[in-house]
Amino acid sequence: MKAIKQLLRPERLRQVPEQFSWVDQALVQQHFIDRCEARSAALYLFLVTVSDAQGLSYYGASTLARRLRLSDEQFGAARQQLIELDLIAYSSPLYQVLALPGTVAAQRPAPRAPGASRDVTGANSATTGCQPVNLATLLLQAQARRG
Repeated sequence: MKAIKQLLRPERLRQVPEQFSWVDQALVQQHFIDRCEARSAALYLFLVTVSDAQGLSYYGASTLARRLRLSDEQFGAARQQLIELDLIAYSSPLYQVLALPGTVAAQRPAPRAPGASRDVTGANSATTGCQPVNLATLLLQAQARRG
């Protein structure tokens, strides 16, 4: 019997917040997660969650260890494993979550000149070029087009 996909708790449907981070599916698909101890995976998840768009964060080791309930030794081992797996770079106090080895970023369209013409959907190409656009803004624009 095939399972029917339906929301189990529709009132708790996830929404993309203004500030968000992502976990690359290649973490599972290319088995990086299989090579991580649970403590390393927890540290990776924390760093992915708090990092900026470039993957950078600067939480102190003692804060990270305390938040993850790890001893200093456990924390050091978790961080070292992520470095050895080439998942993060570290130079005190800065962490960088790295692009996963072997992954390729999605192609972005070439930048367009400010004031460029509208595309076939009616969207202003100057705002839909290679710059990120807030999902709420896109939804409001779509709603406005419907009248």
